[in-house]
Amino acid sequence: MAMTGSRTAVVTLPTDTQILITRDFAASRHLVYKAYTTPELIKRWWGGDRGEVTLAQVDLRVGGRWRYVLTANGGFEVGFHGEYREIVPNERIVSTEIFEGAPEAEAVVEHTFTEKNGRTTLTMLMQLPSRAVRDTIIDSGVVGVAKPDPAIFQFALDEMDLAAEDVLYVGDTPAVDFVGGMAAGIRTVILDPYGLSDLSAEHTIHAVGDMVDRI
Repeated sequence: MAMTGSRTAVVTLPTDTQILITRDFAASRHLVYKAYTTPELIKRWWGGDRGEVTLAQVDLRVGGRWRYVLTANGGFEVGFHGEYREIVPNERIVSTEIFEGAPEAEAVVEHTFTEKNGRTTLTMLMQLPSRAVRDTIIDSGVVGVAKPDPAIFQFALDEMDLAAEDVLYVGDTPAVDFVGGMAAGIRTVILDPYGLSDLSAEHTIHAVGDMVDRI
């Protein structure tokens, strides 16, 4: 199946907690829908140039679940999963989406497939739990990579003209901040006020003021 697009997605921000992505494909609605719901095809496009999609599970029914896993170019795994809430074949899919590195930030995503003159417009409306989550996703898109990819940490170092060994990075999510920061060669600690992390004391602090002892 050949399916080509404009190569450029149009991204807009309708509200403080929404992201709207629109893209046009030179293919029928049926083919675009198939590419979004068939595991073998999802593996071919979902990862882009960020790595290899090693798992694409799709239980395409209301209440069914999906899960994709990417082995990124940096060698670490990134997983997403969700549940299908609404399905209108070839027209509309509504599902939840959870990045497994930050499971508290659940999104609800509405995919709409519209065909005109043999071309299909795909719109994806993401409803996020907060503006902070929305802005994190947008920032990752601007850079072209997302945590825990160490490339996003290197980008920040380059922008600030800093060396990794001169930085103490404080994060709050071990699977995202700690893994990515350490992979980039940055001394990394996790803010863990309730003592819930499995990391050693060397890599955790209980309050922001504790950073003084680490510098």
